[in-house]
Amino acid sequence: MTVVPEDHVEYDVLVVGAGLAGLHLAGGLAERGHSVLLCDRRSDVTTSIRTTGIFVRRTLDDFDLPERLLGPAIRRVNLYPPGPGVPIELASDRDEYRVGDVAGIYAAALADARGAGVEVRLGTSYVGPCEDEFVLRHEGRRVVVSARFIVGADGARSAVARDLGLDSNTDLLVGAEDVLRATHAPDSPIFHCVLDPVLAPGYLAWVVNDGTHVHVGTAGYPRRFPRGPRHALADFRALAPGLNEEERQARRVERRGGAIPVGGLLRRISSGRGLLIGDAAGAVSPLTAGGLDPCLRLSDYAVECLDEALTLDDPAVLTGYDGAFLRQKFAGRVAMRAALARVRRRTVMTAGFALLRTPPGRWAAEHIMFADRSFPDAPKARKRGSNPRGSVLPVARSGVR
Repeated sequence: MTVVPEDHVEYDVLVVGAGLAGLHLAGGLAERGHSVLLCDRRSDVTTSIRTTGIFVRRTLDDFDLPERLLGPAIRRVNLYPPGPGVPIELASDRDEYRVGDVAGIYAAALADARGAGVEVRLGTSYVGPCEDEFVLRHEGRRVVVSARFIVGADGARSAVARDLGLDSNTDLLVGAEDVLRATHAPDSPIFHCVLDPVLAPGYLAWVVNDGTHVHVGTAGYPRRFPRGPRHALADFRALAPGLNEEERQARRVERRGGAIPVGGLLRRISSGRGLLIGDAAGAVSPLTAGGLDPCLRLSDYAVECLDEALTLDDPAVLTGYDGAFLRQKFAGRVAMRAALARVRRRTVMTAGFALLRTPPGRWAAEHIMFADRSFPDAPKARKRGSNPRGSVLPVARSGVR
């Protein structure tokens, strides 16, 4: 049975997915006076969290995250070779990372979105388009809504991307993380990263202690885990650096996991009907797999584009939301991703790790872990006529993190 709400109205924008990207965009559009419907299949945004919640310096500098929901600053990173070995110790004179209470941050962002006027429907999944409208499902019933534009913030395997005929992610890692109760708070927090092509094929395993919780995780290419990421996580936890014996044996507070797109920003991420943000758009650093900073910056970009398209009543403006242009900023890290993906043996990784101990290798490691560059900042809308298509153009800032 199809249900059309009695107060059936046309929204300016339907946002599918209430992760950080979707919440940020929905609130930004509502603050500009646009009507926004935000839906998510979860009944509670603080559940089924997939991200570790590691925020980099650029994000902390440029976005207003609640201080009370951030852990202590991390300035030290230890890189470990496969198996037993002495780590490469990197240190910065700046606060490089902080681990956020993701559930709390999502809850705060949801409250802000509602306060800005966003209509939120949780426990409501996206079904697909129906002529000029969209079908949602809530408690087993089909609900038809009208919206001028739709935004896919629905993850790496985006159904909105499929329905809009846009690009989809094909280069995916899969990750698993256990969140444990910390029994010790280190005097100087360290981000421990282990490069092991068996425990983390094509990526790395990690441990980070935020003083309250210890995050222990691994990620890699699905087909290259001998017994799957959860078994690899169990194996890693048994020998992971930065854990005491009590934490190794502790029951997890939470388990997180999911697909991570690492192929770089997709080329076609918009049409005259809508656009993609966050993981759905591939807005994740190909090398480090960090997605929180790119998702916020791409959401700002999308707000600019949608605001202009709505203000001018011109769907063609969305053609300026150009993934191909922004993808150029990922070129170097896409190449490094391809190189890392080819390493399949521990002996090869160990040999390569020796290069990181040289001055050029150490410089490269510091450049990756402590770089100033990030995903391009959100563009500023241009006046009608400044571009043949009347679209916003991205600010030309190099690099991605």
